[in-house]
Parts: sequence; C-alpha cells; structure tokens
Amino acid sequence: MRTKGFAPDRRTTIGLMAALMGTTFLTACEPKVEPASDDSAPLALVRSAKDVHSYADPNVARVRHVDLDLTADFRAKVLKGTAALTLQTAPTARQVVLDVKALDIEGVTDASGEPLKYALGTAHPIFGAPLTIELPQGAQKVVVKYKTTANTQALQWLDPSQTEGKKHPFLLSQGQSILTRTWIPTQDSPMVRQTYSAIIRVPAPLKAVMSAEMLTPDGEASPGNGDLRAYRFKMDQAIPPYLIALAIGDISFRPTGDRTGVYAERATITRAAVELEDLEKFVAAAEKLYGPYRWGRYDVLILPPSFPFGGMENPRLTFATPTILAGDKSLVSLVAHELAHSWSGNLVTNATWNDFWLNEGFTTYFENRIMEEMYGKDRALMLQSLGYSSLQETLAGAKEPGLTQLHTDLKGRDPDDGFSDIPYEKGAAFLRLLEQTYGRKKFDAWLKGYFTRYAFKSMTTAGFVEDLRETLLKGDPGAEDRLKLDEWLYKPGLPSNAIKPQSEAFAKVEAQVEAFTKGTPAKSLVTEGWVTQEWQHFIESLPETLSLEQMKDLDTAFAFTSSRNSEILFAWLKLAIAHRYEPALPALETFLTSQGRRRFVSPLYTALMAQKGWGVDMAKRVYAKARPLYHSVTRATVDETVK
Repeated sequence: MRTKGFAPDRRTTIGLMAALMGTTFLTACEPKVEPASDDSAPLALVRSAKDVHSYADPNVARVRHVDLDLTADFRAKVLKGTAALTLQTAPTARQVVLDVKALDIEGVTDASGEPLKYALGTAHPIFGAPLTIELPQGAQKVVVKYKTTANTQALQWLDPSQTEGKKHPFLLSQGQSILTRTWIPTQDSPMVRQTYSAIIRVPAPLKAVMSAEMLTPDGEASPGNGDLRAYRFKMDQAIPPYLIALAIGDISFRPTGDRTGVYAERATITRAAVELEDLEKFVAAAEKLYGPYRWGRYDVLILPPSFPFGGMENPRLTFATPTILAGDKSLVSLVAHELAHSWSGNLVTNATWNDFWLNEGFTTYFENRIMEEMYGKDRALMLQSLGYSSLQETLAGAKEPGLTQLHTDLKGRDPDDGFSDIPYEKGAAFLRLLEQTYGRKKFDAWLKGYFTRYAFKSMTTAGFVEDLRETLLKGDPGAEDRLKLDEWLYKPGLPSNAIKPQSEAFAKVEAQVEAFTKGTPAKSLVTEGWVTQEWQHFIESLPETLSLEQMKDLDTAFAFTSSRNSEILFAWLKLAIAHRYEPALPALETFLTSQGRRRFVSPLYTALMAQKGWGVDMAKRVYAKARPLYHSVTRATVDETVK
C-alpha cells in the first residue's frame, strides 16, 4: 500500500534490492525483482505485492522458459499439444501454480514423462483457475498436455469469408492483458518474464508467424502427417507472457530493409508493403532518440480487419490493423507507437496491470518524438493536440474517478477496465511536463538511461518514483511538490500544471471552421495540403448546431462519407450520428461490419445508443450482424453498450 507523501516502504529501498539468481529466492519481506540482464546493470525497483491478476507465486516456483509443440486444427478450431515449462524453484518448493482459463488439461508429466499429480481449482469468470502441479524434489520442468476450447478468448479463428483473401482460414492470438492463460498454461503475469520456443504445425499451404525468431521460414514436413507443415521459432530474450503471439494464414512477406519487413495476407501484401516502406527509417529514428533496438528484427503483420486493436507490440512482430492502410502513409503514427513499445513495454514492462501507464504513457510520448523526427514538429504538435483533446473528452465522461488516476487499483477486476486514454495521454502529458521542466537534453538523457537501467525487467509506479528521485530529481529540493507528483500518479483528473499543446496548424484549421459556420461555402475553404490530422481536427471542431444542409455541403465538397481514411471516416461518422445525417448511415453500417477495431466500433455504438429510437434500433440490428465477426475483446466492450 502506498503511504502518504510517497514515503518509501523501508523493505523496498534500494539498499535491500537483491537479484533473483540461480535457485536463491527472496523471502516474503523482500521485493520481487527480475534478475539484471547483465552483471553490471542495477536491479529493477519492483515493489510488487502479489500480482492480483495471477494465481502464481513466483517466489516459490517461477516459469523461466516455455517450449510449445502445438498443432492447429482449423476444423475443430483448437490448438492442441504440449507446453513444457522450465522452472526456477525455491529449495522448499513442493508445487508450482499456473494460470489457466478455458483450457482442456489432458495430463501433466515431468521431463522424463512420469505423470505428476495436479489439481485445477475453482474457475473465476475473469481470472480462470489455478493449475497446481505437485513437484518431486528437485523437479525443474513440467510438461502440460492440453488443448484450447471454444471459450479460449485469446484466439480468433476466422473463416475464409472473414479474411481479405476469402480463400483460406486465419488464426490470430491476442494475449494482452490476461488472455495468454487461455491458450498457454503458464504464469500469466507481466512480472514473470519468460523465454520461449515453439513448433507450430499448420495445414498446408498456410504459414505460421510468431513474436520470435523464425527458424524455418518455409516450414518443414511434419513427420507422420504430410498435410501439415511445421514452423519453428525461438525467443531468447525474456518477455512477459502477454507478448507471446501467434498468427496462421495465407501470409506473405516483403522486406523493407535489412532488418525490417511486412507480413500480410497475399491479397493485402502489395499495398501493405508500399504503405510501410519506411519501417527501417522509423527504427533508425527511434534508435537516434533512446538507444539501440534490442530485438534483432522489426517486422509488421497486417492482420484481417477483425483485429480488435490498432496494433499490438509483440516483440519482433507488431500485429497491426488494416485500417492504417490509408494509401498515403498518413496513419503510420500507429507504427511509431508499436515500435516505441520495443523500449517502453517490451524492454521495460509494467510489473502489474495497475501500472499500465508505465507501458502506454511512455510509449505515447516516445511515439510523438519519433513522429517529430520523421515528419517535423508541426505534425508532432498536431498529434499531441488531438491526444490532449481526446483526454479531455475521456475525463469529462469518466464514470469512475479512480480510473482517471495513472496508478489504478484493479483488484478483482478485468485489467481491461483500466483501458482508456488515461494511461496513454495523461501518462504522456506527465512526461512532457518533465521534459519542459528539466529541458529536453537532460530529460532525454534520463529516459535513455531508464531504458538501459531496467532493460528486460519489470517496473512498478513506486519503483519509477524511486528512480526519478535518484536521477532526474536528485539535487532539486521541492521538485516533487512543484511537479505535483503525487497528484499526477495517484489522484483523479488532470493536475493544473498540465501543459496544453499549442498547434499553429490547428489554429489555421479553426479559422476555416469559423469561416464555414459564418456562411463560407465548403468548396471555398482553404484546405489545400491538409494532412489527416488537420482534417480530423476540422471535423471534431465543427459546432453541434450544424444543419443538415451544412452537413451535405461538407460532404459534397470533401467526400467524407466515401473516405478511405479510417480516422477521417470515423470522425465524420460520429458527427453523422449526432445529426442523423442519413446519407452517411449506409457507410456507417459498412464500417461497423467490415472491421472490428475496438477504438472505432465502441464509440460509434455508444453514439447510436444515445440516439433514442432510430439510433438504438440501428445499433441493435447492425451489432447482431457484426458481433460474430468481432474479436472477443471487442465483443466484451460492445456487449456492455448494446443491450
């Protein structure tokens, strides 16, 4: 529990930090920390009580490595096989506890194949159940034979009709936040970093890719079954389990540089490769800012449209929505975000989901710096301004003040309950305050050092504060009070010292909004050369009092309803719902039934449900058709809206 005024718990001060090395384990009164990545690196400041979203007790027995041997059965829509877990155990360990949910456990053995006793506890609807395995003295490996089920939330099995190519099925996984336990029996906590290897057997001609080094790019014949191809992978760097990721489908590859490339369905690969041809430049820009890229390759997989997120930062292989393929590279800031996660999130990871802002706030800040390097300060300021406006909207509509804190209390709740603009944009705003307070040069040196000090470790908010005190704030009496540090991290809302981004480009956009509202025809507005962010701001700045005639004038001049740019179309469709602009309603239905990105579909259903009568009727009708196409993550959110 945090004590008043950030006073550190004496058990967790730097002087008590000890590495979890060999088979020596920390006692209950010492902090749980990840081992340093090398002998010279300081230890992570992880003040972690038990992870409230995991049944595991890694201080007794900790998963260090996972070997997967799985076969994809597209007819039954299951993965089946084994997960062999290499453990690190305390001398007194008699059992290991894993997290499982919606898995059919068929048996457990030791490394030699001898059966081990195990018990599956009572299942919780969110967290699943503990799988407790008895360990013979000295046992360091357990092998779990299992298969996934129809209730495995992490896996989405797509029929050919749900893919872009329409010829072959597709499988994708999504482990964040606590869904890896629904396809891999392991200790599903971000503080329990694990290496892994895998053999994935898939029906020809499909291809498997993972968040790991691919050892067999073309697959190899699977012994005993000529219809299957086996793909082998290894990840030698320890990662949190939510980053173990798999996709299988009619997947092609195009290189974009010596260490970068694009995967996508064959039907998508050409336009995806063109849109993302600057991947190598993005990596170089990120390295220039905050040090070397530590993961070998950086590739992007463009997934079928039902993927629930914009992107997922799986190491070596970002999973991305096809909604970023605007045709003009205008939405590539998403790639900047997922690439930035290679430092903030993948390299230095939030220890618990209460500390989610340490992943997303840092990454949103870093993303903006990459965009500044790539496209200039004006573009970066536009993106900051859009994010700040979105944050204000989120704060205004927040129903639970506690979820507007950076450090949250999600005990007993799904970690996804804390998913909003708060960890992203409020977190980034806090880091921008630090940058302005101490200057970019000093701030950048601190942030680069932070990524180096805690590489391949987990971090809590309390640990972050300890590091800040020992580095950036050191020798600056009163800094915490001036920064309102406690208010930023542990209090609801936005502190008064938050810096509102000022974009000169947006000021010019607002002048055009004013001209339009005073009677200037849409075709006479000065919009030449506008980029996506300017169009977004234009639409979002239009007054609520627009008439249907004005909506039609805008649509005639700028063809918003037929836009191929998902961000512009999304902004326009929200406006169309508010004004019941009927010419846009067919496009709205198409948009909601052709992609499942939660960031888009959830606000649109919310807007429809707010329109009594016609809006509610449309929301229910469209959702009944679209729901089977959405990922479980998106369904779980929209189910709460469309009732």
